[in-house]
Amino acid sequence: MSLLLRRRKSLLSIYSRSNGYANESKPRGLTSAPPIEVGFTESAGRGVFATRRIGAGELIHTDKPILSHPSLSSIDSVCYFCLKNVASNVPFCSDECRQQSKIFYDTEKQADWSHFHEYCRTQGLKYPLLVKRLACTIISGAATPETLDILQPATLSSEMILLMEKEYQLLRSTFEDAGFTDEQIAFLSKKWYIDVLARIRINSFRIELALGSYEDILLSAAASVEAEAAVGNAIYMLPSFYNHDCDPNAHILWIESVNSKLKALRDIEAGEELRICYIDASMDRDARRAILSEGFAFDCKCARCMSND
Repeated sequence: MSLLLRRRKSLLSIYSRSNGYANESKPRGLTSAPPIEVGFTESAGRGVFATRRIGAGELIHTDKPILSHPSLSSIDSVCYFCLKNVASNVPFCSDECRQQSKIFYDTEKQADWSHFHEYCRTQGLKYPLLVKRLACTIISGAATPETLDILQPATLSSEMILLMEKEYQLLRSTFEDAGFTDEQIAFLSKKWYIDVLARIRINSFRIELALGSYEDILLSAAASVEAEAAVGNAIYMLPSFYNHDCDPNAHILWIESVNSKLKALRDIEAGEELRICYIDASMDRDARRAILSEGFAFDCKCARCMSND
């Protein structure tokens, strides 16, 4: 067995354990393990590859987030755990979500987050909310400070790091004001905060809940899904390994909740890399490349960009 194949199998094994495939039933709609393996590309680091032919419209896999948080504009209208729409000011859509949220919620509700949230709101920040939730999960003992270390970090400029100082201080002081001990928040250093932000920045997904059923959406050939609005952001294990292409062969959907579904947009051959589009693919070439360079720190060299399309 080649070294590359062994590394692919090792990475997929890490993903499978983190999502419980070894101990739980297969996700609904899948009749076997996902037809993919995680490996290394020649130019883009890690990637996801088909282990067999995948037909257009096929549901490739589903995924639960490692971490998620509703947007501040949606915080009173979606479930605080799964992001499903709920009645106004009802924090959870079900007792199940209420119970699962205990890994962070019992810790989070001990602090007053009004100042932190207001700062994020006025500054247009979303990633610090994910760090807040991760920190609460760590304090509760349900996660470790290294939870996101497997994910690729973004390159942060000195100017960007300087701007993070205020949000970091607000996060730490909120825990301190709530009476959490130095021992409980010992992991919450500025270095840890910046490192986590760097990984969240390049790996987070904007969650837009699609209208209609999953079956209805499969009938559509559109590369993007109409959505009411972004209801939050989330970090996943396997979807974070997918590389970008401005002419993708796969697409991620969110139907009703934060749990993601990845489908094939066209036929994909065994051994072919699966790629998704990180941005709005309808934009012109210069706009796409500018956004990818600024937001994801790479110059897109996909076939579509290279052909000046």
